[in-house]
Amino acid sequence: MSFGPIVSPEWLHEHVHDPDLRVVDFRWSLLGGSGHEAYARGHIPGSVFVELDAVTGRSGGGRHPLPTGAQFEDEMRKAGISSNTRVVVYDDSGGSVASRLWFLLRWFGHDAQAVLDGGIGAWGGGLEGDQPDVARGDFAAREPDRTRILDFEDVRRLTDTLLLDARAGERYRGEKEPVDPKAGHIPGALSAPWSENLGPDGRFKSPEDLRKRFAALGADGEKGAVVYCGSGVNATHDLLAMELAGLKNGRLYAGSWSDWSSRDAPVATGKEPG
Repeated sequence: MSFGPIVSPEWLHEHVHDPDLRVVDFRWSLLGGSGHEAYARGHIPGSVFVELDAVTGRSGGGRHPLPTGAQFEDEMRKAGISSNTRVVVYDDSGGSVASRLWFLLRWFGHDAQAVLDGGIGAWGGGLEGDQPDVARGDFAAREPDRTRILDFEDVRRLTDTLLLDARAGERYRGEKEPVDPKAGHIPGALSAPWSENLGPDGRFKSPEDLRKRFAALGADGEKGAVVYCGSGVNATHDLLAMELAGLKNGRLYAGSWSDWSSRDAPVATGKEPG
């Protein structure tokens, strides 16, 4: 039976105590606030906390470089994850952070990972404050598929490939930029805010609605799209939504806007791609 790329709160209530399941709290905020403090105040029973910075690389373009295999492997083992563990990741921000760990697990060759649809807000059950004592896992990072990742030079050379910006519209248009050196977007990119993958209830839209959304942007099953955001975290939400829509060829500009905007590179503003 296939697992992921999302699971419902109802499914998790039934399986939260399965011995081969590890639930990971991956809360994080761009503008500060400790995910671990939120975890300590209350988390889904049995879940372990993983810090975004712990699975962020020490070198590379942008604010959140991809980790090395050895670094990621060690952190997953600390979290009690083994090669045969099913992993459910949640956050408190619509899956826009949890999707990063979902992406990394897939990228390093894990076979079973999912995001909790609706996050901790949709859990609807009791929370606990104690951190569980988990045995170290035997997770093994495989060699990642580097064709799924683009760097600055790759993006600069793009010609007929769809480029999607997953940030909020005001950041795309250059009206607001809270953290990066310049405001605006990569010339030619289309605005595709990750939040528009969700319905009013904060859960993912249906696969049919997501297919319509990405088709309207120009994505198809063959060419797919390259996605970016501020630093390569929230853009993975668009990749997850594309997966739900049946579009398999999504790729990530790993350094994203934090990399592009720190270089001598052109910048577009306004609602048009430029």
